[in-house]
Amino acid sequence: MTTDQVLVGISSILALAVGSQVLAHWLRLPSLIILLPVGFAAGALTTDVDPQQLLGPAFQPLVSLAVAVILYDAGLGLDMAKLRGDTRGVVIRLIVTGVPITFCFGAGLAVLLLGMGTSSALMLGAILVVSGPTVVGPLLAYVQPTARLQRVLAWEGSLIDPIGGILGAVIFHALLASTYHGLGYQVGQFVLSVVIGLVGAALGVGALWLCLRRLELGEVLGTSVQLAVVVAVAGACDVVREDAGLIAAIGMGVALSNLPGFDVAARRPFFETMVQLIIGVLFISISATVTPTSLANLWLPTIGLVAGLVLLARPLVAVVATTRTELTKGERRFTGWMAPRGIVAAATASTFGTQLAFASLPGAARILPVTFLVIVATVVIYGLTAAPVARYLGVTRPTRARPLLVGGEPWVIDLARTLQGAGLDVAMWAASEEQRTQIAGAGLELAEGELLAAATATGAELEGITSVLFLTEDDDFNALASTVMAGRPETTVYRLAPREPTHGVIAPYTGAETVFAPTLTHTGLTSRHDAGARTVAVPADGGVPTGADLLFLIEPDGSLLPETPAHSLSPQAGDTLVLLPAA
Repeated sequence: MTTDQVLVGISSILALAVGSQVLAHWLRLPSLIILLPVGFAAGALTTDVDPQQLLGPAFQPLVSLAVAVILYDAGLGLDMAKLRGDTRGVVIRLIVTGVPITFCFGAGLAVLLLGMGTSSALMLGAILVVSGPTVVGPLLAYVQPTARLQRVLAWEGSLIDPIGGILGAVIFHALLASTYHGLGYQVGQFVLSVVIGLVGAALGVGALWLCLRRLELGEVLGTSVQLAVVVAVAGACDVVREDAGLIAAIGMGVALSNLPGFDVAARRPFFETMVQLIIGVLFISISATVTPTSLANLWLPTIGLVAGLVLLARPLVAVVATTRTELTKGERRFTGWMAPRGIVAAATASTFGTQLAFASLPGAARILPVTFLVIVATVVIYGLTAAPVARYLGVTRPTRARPLLVGGEPWVIDLARTLQGAGLDVAMWAASEEQRTQIAGAGLELAEGELLAAATATGAELEGITSVLFLTEDDDFNALASTVMAGRPETTVYRLAPREPTHGVIAPYTGAETVFAPTLTHTGLTSRHDAGARTVAVPADGGVPTGADLLFLIEPDGSLLPETPAHSLSPQAGDTLVLLPAA
């Protein structure tokens, strides 16, 4: 290809990846629903978007390294201290029973319906085990199931990605080795891969600990270091033992997320931005390699495979894993209706399937197109039906707002009690033990967790938060925390305006949208409260009394809208006004 063609191809892939994610965000859909058909259409209709032509032999190694980065990020979300109580038992049972059941169904149906050889069917079964947070998370954010159900499904999706990646590597090595060697040799080779991967993970964790803890690198350089270390370690491990890099990447992520004193939650949002771009580029690239010709004779048998996975395998997993647990009947049934496939399935199919096809394994050429069709079908099925099924089963959260108020001063507690009295489910977080004691004494829900992690709702205990308001006396903390929290479509973020336009290091220049009238800074609100002013919730019929300030508007459906300098509220009949009267 000419230089101009390469430039056009690479820029087109990047533009399509980001454009598809923007469109998905605007439509409030999982990005896969847009990325997969866009990539497929681009590959089918043009000759420019062809990563195998653009990158040649480098394409598959780059896919492997991209998967390593994605699995490392998935590992960062696996803080096992947050997987506790009843959730832990249900999630463990879903993994322990779900992986073998789904694997057997996938492999068996591939043989029966697709006519694949046993070896290729085993590889496909391992690939179809994974689901992943990149597709489950957006679906759950859209469906808004009960907090307990969301925790269970989110943790299952996060854990099954690395487990599925390891299982895929096991099957892949076993299939390649079985051509020339016996079972003992295969087991030994896999153990060798695991050892190399764990050694690489240990070295990578040491390097990251040195760079991020001892050298105290900033967030921008720290993110670059994480990417460089993950790619370098995964690549080196793959050179020594093919696909040991996946094990190393998973190990690094899990180790860092559980390392005492290492605040991964504060650093992860910056790395997630890079991962989202990688996911978009990877999906466009992989989808573009699937040709219409390769799908021609696979549509109908793959529909049968999807039906078996959706209607038989997943419900069976849910029955076995959730029976005699504290999940309600509706929650158990909905668990049986949520198992979409995502990025790791596509990437492992591209990596392992292509290499097995080069090894002339019977049926291996079908692995990638079948996986592509399964991903499209499951995302569409669950994306279109999950919300109505959840409503039918009665497992959705109330539509009323659930704000998180960050701050523990008396006026913040007074505001939280007013919102709670108006029918909202309010949560609070504060730094000092004295403030936390006062919050609990006021009968308000107290969010647990570390400073930035809890305040930015990254802990598993805060699912369902619809908005976060940073109301502390530290203007810089409000600005910094709101910046970290921003960009999550399911949660709106607000903060108090700084007490002076130039006050603070960060507050004047960054952060989320400010709330309330310009005079109602932390100083102004504290002064009004000290003078005797208390927030009240009144019907909107009488309008805003003279001298009072409008803080929030609660609509009849329970939506909470704050008054901001940029958006002045227009109360309607039936609304509830939250006011701060004159002192």
